[in-house]
Amino acid sequence: MKMYDIIVVGMGPAGAVAATELGRAGFSVLGLEWKALPRYKVCGGGLSARIDPLLDSGYRDTIEETIYAVRFQFAGAEPFQVASPDPVAYMVMRDRFDAHLVQHARANGAIVREEERVVAVAESLDGITVQTGQGCYRGRILVGADGANSLVARSLFSDSRRPLMSAVEGEARTYQRPAALEAGMIVLDIGVLKGGYAWVFPKTRNLSIGAAGFREGGDRVKEGYERLLRDEVILRGVAQPLRRGHPIPVYAGEMSEPLRLTTRNALLVGDAAHLVDPLFGEGIYYAVLSGRMAARSIADRLRAASTDLSSYEQQIARTIYPEFRIAARIAWVLYTFPRVFHRIVRRRHDIIQLFYEVLQGHETYQGFYAKAKGDAAQSLGGLLKTW
Repeated sequence: MKMYDIIVVGMGPAGAVAATELGRAGFSVLGLEWKALPRYKVCGGGLSARIDPLLDSGYRDTIEETIYAVRFQFAGAEPFQVASPDPVAYMVMRDRFDAHLVQHARANGAIVREEERVVAVAESLDGITVQTGQGCYRGRILVGADGANSLVARSLFSDSRRPLMSAVEGEARTYQRPAALEAGMIVLDIGVLKGGYAWVFPKTRNLSIGAAGFREGGDRVKEGYERLLRDEVILRGVAQPLRRGHPIPVYAGEMSEPLRLTTRNALLVGDAAHLVDPLFGEGIYYAVLSGRMAARSIADRLRAASTDLSSYEQQIARTIYPEFRIAARIAWVLYTFPRVFHRIVRRRHDIIQLFYEVLQGHETYQGFYAKAKGDAAQSLGGLLKTW
């Protein structure tokens, strides 16, 4: 049986990017994807603009709309919009976006087997064994990139299960943009459900419509989603989309940070590692970022520059977790006092512009938080200090 340097379970953004980096570095990489590509993925498909330097330029061919403005509202009322001269986000359909990333991994030497569902993984001192419905594979290192309900996490990381929040999303087919939805604009509504928010994201021929909950004890997400479909003026006359639910493995606070992301021969990335922003549920950026971090740590291990994979956990602890801690503070304020929050930022567009800088990669959550508590946004800062 051939021994691969790396086996990647799951070829979403985290797995595909890790496979690309490791294949490019000359390692033998096997990627296992349980569905045929391209495949539909339940996801709003929003990429913050800061993802741009992390990906090859070819991904831009999958962008369906570039976002420069957000329309904020509270339960459909008190709307206002804030625009930026530079892109804030990019909208993609995950079937095309993920397929592009996998194609890029193949172009860099990775072998990708589609329609192979992993049914078991086992770790030994000298590597890992992966069993699928079609065969058995051996590898030196395993990358668990198999999403929120990760089999790799359940099998090798018994302490890594964390709470999952929920979301509902659908793709409404439309051949004409609603008149109230300007080009380059998305809609975010923080009042349509308690403890979460809803969105309308434009694509080339679709509107991605969704709702997500981020607090236990909040409204049922599907009820908030139905309210959005019923009451949102932008959606009048738009055909009702097929509703699909999916879990969101958000960062669960500082109590989750000591939980392992690596074993001797395996690590978790992206959703499998619960690396999802607790403020608005952004996961693709952190999937790509963690995939790149994982690839560097694995390369060092295989080249004997390090004795284990702990450098990956150290990178996460140094760069991502500090950002998530601040995002969690802001999320607590937003979802505890949504109406107050909305009315403050409605008056203070400088707060939104500062948040755009985070999405564009010009600012961090830590910098945003420090400025929001200072002169730039005294009202919001007062709320932030209550947590």
